[in-house]
Amino acid sequence: MKRTFIISRSDAIGDVVLTLPVAGVLRELYPDARILFLGRSYTEDLINSCVHVNGFLNWDELHQLPEEKAAARLAATEADTIIHVFPRPEIAKLAKLAGIKQRIGTTNRIYHWTYCNRLIPLTRKRSSLHEAQLNLRLLTPLGAKELYSLDEIAQYYGLDRLVSLPDPVADQLDPIRFNLILHPKSRGHAREWGLDHFIELINLLPPEHFKIFVTGTAAEGQLLEPLLRACPSVTDMTGRLSLAELMAFIARADGLMAASTGPLHLAAALGIYAVGIFPPLRPIHPGRWAPVGARAGVLVKDIACNACRKNMNCTCIRDILPVQAKEVWLSRLTDVAAGAGLKVTEPTGGRREGL
Repeated sequence: MKRTFIISRSDAIGDVVLTLPVAGVLRELYPDARILFLGRSYTEDLINSCVHVNGFLNWDELHQLPEEKAAARLAATEADTIIHVFPRPEIAKLAKLAGIKQRIGTTNRIYHWTYCNRLIPLTRKRSSLHEAQLNLRLLTPLGAKELYSLDEIAQYYGLDRLVSLPDPVADQLDPIRFNLILHPKSRGHAREWGLDHFIELINLLPPEHFKIFVTGTAAEGQLLEPLLRACPSVTDMTGRLSLAELMAFIARADGLMAASTGPLHLAAALGIYAVGIFPPLRPIHPGRWAPVGARAGVLVKDIACNACRKNMNCTCIRDILPVQAKEVWLSRLTDVAAGAGLKVTEPTGGRREGL
């Protein structure tokens, strides 16, 4: 009988990106299985872009149903296993009410002792492992390895069902210059570098070699007006793209720079140069949340710091200088140019950290 799995991760885009390798490993272990993903409405385009996933279950819709009907909806999937990657007590309860035979959770959630029957000893906050590695630990009862390297994990995203970019969007990409996306805001979810640093970086990068785009939501576009006024050569893409279109646009670009946000993890998963700006603060440090991909890296101060634990004003991020980021992107330009048989002057000055 064909196996049916549900992966439950009902939170943000970046978290979902780092959970897609769970679907990839499941597909490797059970090639003929049906794999469903339970997520939020705003992540549907992302989940549907993964070739390892057969169907999307909308938690925002399921959550609105009476408990009995929601459990019946889950039961109708005929899933035999659910993996609670992002724990929610209401989902754990529904899975048990739905009669899902194998329900995998972690030992550190008290309600999992009531609603799950396969418990994995796993504490995320104090772990030295990356989030993507911790996610895959939940597959050990299904035959997965105890530990996957980040290089291995980068092969399991499966983001190969991208939409076609509308011509007016695709035409914005420069066929000659390095197309660099800057994503300065994080909707308050991450420590941010600051618009003044992004403005300085834009002014440092040679315009004959870089075409620079700024992305974000429409609301973030308003917050970015000082940058857009200061840098009129930048192409403003805020509020112009759906998630599906943003993914296709990122895949066609050459590089992306952001704090620990969904677009950063998308860029890494899609195989372009992705540079994250991180604090050294546990548990939001790059050891836990760095972008995972063959061309991904981070800028981070190599110090121990707790000064900004209770606020979002992060001195450690602010101490990463725009000239350091310039050096990183000039080196990436050199890599791209070398692959195209072009010659670009090597960057000088500055200091690179974490890359």
